Amino acid sequence: MHLIIAEKHDAAKRIAQILAGTKPRSHRIGGVETFQFDDKVVLGLSGHIVGMDYPPGYNNWQKVDCRELIRAEIIARPINEKIVDALRSLGKEADRITVATDYDREGELIGVEALKIAKEANPRLKEDRVRYSAIVKDEILKAFKNAGEVDYDLAASGEARQIIDLVWGATLTRYISLTSGRLGKEFLSVGRVQSPTLALIVDREKEIRSFVPKPYWEIYADLERELRVQHSKGRIWDKDEVDGILARLGPVGIIRSIQTKPRVEKPPIPFDTTSFISAASGIGFSAANAMRIGEWLYINGFISYPRTDNTVYPPSIDLVALTRLFTKGEFSLEAEKLLQGKMVPTRGKRSTTDHPPIYPTAPAEKSELKEEQWRIYELVVRRFFATLADPCVWDATSLKVDIGPEPFRANGARLVEAGWRYYYPYSKAEEHILPSVKEGERLKVLGHSVEAKETQPPARYGQGKLIKLMDKLGLGTKSTRHDIISKLYARAYVQGNPMRPTNTAYAVVDTLQRYAPTITKPEMTQTLEKDMAQISERKIKEDEVIEESRVMLTSVFDELSCNQEGIGQSLKDGLRTDKIVGTCEKCSSELIIRRGHRGSRFIGCSGYPNCHFTLPLPRSGAIVVTDRLCEEHGMFHIRIINKGKRPWDLGCPHCNFLEWQARKALELAEGKESGEAKPQPAKKTARKAGGATGAKKTAGKSSSAKGDGLASLPGVGPKTMEKLEAAGVRTSQDLLSAKAKALAEKTGLSEKRIAAWMKAAKALS
Repeated sequence: MHLIIAEKHDAAKRIAQILAGTKPRSHRIGGVETFQFDDKVVLGLSGHIVGMDYPPGYNNWQKVDCRELIRAEIIARPINEKIVDALRSLGKEADRITVATDYDREGELIGVEALKIAKEANPRLKEDRVRYSAIVKDEILKAFKNAGEVDYDLAASGEARQIIDLVWGATLTRYISLTSGRLGKEFLSVGRVQSPTLALIVDREKEIRSFVPKPYWEIYADLERELRVQHSKGRIWDKDEVDGILARLGPVGIIRSIQTKPRVEKPPIPFDTTSFISAASGIGFSAANAMRIGEWLYINGFISYPRTDNTVYPPSIDLVALTRLFTKGEFSLEAEKLLQGKMVPTRGKRSTTDHPPIYPTAPAEKSELKEEQWRIYELVVRRFFATLADPCVWDATSLKVDIGPEPFRANGARLVEAGWRYYYPYSKAEEHILPSVKEGERLKVLGHSVEAKETQPPARYGQGKLIKLMDKLGLGTKSTRHDIISKLYARAYVQGNPMRPTNTAYAVVDTLQRYAPTITKPEMTQTLEKDMAQISERKIKEDEVIEESRVMLTSVFDELSCNQEGIGQSLKDGLRTDKIVGTCEKCSSELIIRRGHRGSRFIGCSGYPNCHFTLPLPRSGAIVVTDRLCEEHGMFHIRIINKGKRPWDLGCPHCNFLEWQARKALELAEGKESGEAKPQPAKKTARKAGGATGAKKTAGKSSSAKGDGLASLPGVGPKTMEKLEAAGVRTSQDLLSAKAKALAEKTGLSEKRIAAWMKAAKALS
């Protein structure tokens, strides 16, 4: 029996269909689906089925000295027992095994992991390896016809990465978490690649915060013929100079010169992983989501392998024949037009022999794919077309005008030949057509204006831009960079896109930069990345690189140990700021995120026990305090991050609680009206929400405010009452007579909240 190992279930199914030429038989072995035909069995793994870990004795963080982890034994343990058992069972029956996992360092390691398990059950197994870049018929058949040897050195390179990242991550994460007192689900994560990447984001934020804007001015003049010109100096830094220029301007502008010449824009180069993620980020996809969808499109035969550093199409790809596949369907017009041209592909600076650049491997109908899948697929198709298209040609016009003694200018651009831009509309460039004028022509000055501006701080990193910077600095690999960014979000170190570091990120990076700067600099991880690459080239042994990393980490740990007290205090001081939500409206003390005795979380006043103001919080998920402030309650908005789910923007905790109260009141009122439910006491309702006693008392105080019936509505406090009264709503009858949308626009209150109050007022009237 011939056993074939693919990296994932869907890849196994597709490979089996291609090799069988028909639908293969599905057969479960120990709960694992396999695909069988002739004498062949194709088994899909689930990525890594074996993981590196410490023995169970090292699991207790408090009892094991962190330093011991540096040289502790590393063991391989099964991650997916069912697949491991199926491999052993099939391995016993097989006489040949073919590794058909993805062809890169990670894929080679996954294949070798499976191979070792099967050969433990049957040492006589003959082995080989197939390599492909697209799961399409021609390439898969060709790969199996030309099977080669398993690359154990490439797999060793991947294994070295696993061990090094485990040792660095476990040792430093435990040390920092224990020193700061942040344990359990709120532990502080530190990593060999993660921490230098986070430092880039924090350092950029420091630049932005310390940036001092410098004022400057720009002078514009409007002439006849709808011609707008700018003073040739551009930015003018002295206001007195601006006043002097304005004083010298005359009533007429004289055209001194007109120069028009072609400007050629070269087509973009083929997609490697970095440029693909960057382009996907530009149309609204996170790095992780772009790679997830790219992987799906690859497995289903629509695009080539999405993890590649190559930016040069190999001669083996028939670019003309591939383009002809698209002459029917969604891209027929573009394909037909492209085939009429020269079709000379662009070339990037990187050329590798493992995988080609990312390109479409088969046409797809829009109805076949989900919306997000189609958008990524279309991006890949259009980029492929653009790399084969002609340059884009512009007529660029430069105009010089004298107004009195002062020189002005205007620049225009007219599109002559769209070239590659016809196929790739994501990179926008607009025409700016100047009016037709002649040298020496005199045009009346209709007016002038001065625009006061300031220099701007550097921009925050978007995910696409950060991926490019990581690539440039050698942080991570094409296969891991998007995962690193995802971890920064999951650990509540960053928020938004462009990325803004949280106070927790500041605390961790500032502490590490002060006491162990090696961890936050890219040089250390660059060195290890190069050495790991040399393992696959047989220039250095795996054990030597792992030992080198342990020596580095020991040096880092010596720095940390000498400064443990300072590190602990620095972390605790910094982390406290990330728990401050706002100011208590009762006593003006800080409102802080706290944890109850039974694990519940709430916002409590730091003035306790003199002040008992509290608000409830969800029990699970990482809490991120954003920089968006609720003007009504003086609290920062909160975001909840749960692993594997979209972030939940809870908003202002006080507003959220009041809306919850309003919904509950409405449910009780509707139940009372129908006779199906009885109102619950206010105390019981507050306890259900998590003991928000302060909010309950605030609502109670509003009952003494003016307004017949309004004060009895949950969530209508003194400030809200003022806004409603200013809009002419003083009674519940006024509220019922108003229109929710119009009232929301007048007051700035939520239309949803107003609608809830209206329903409650109607039910209670």
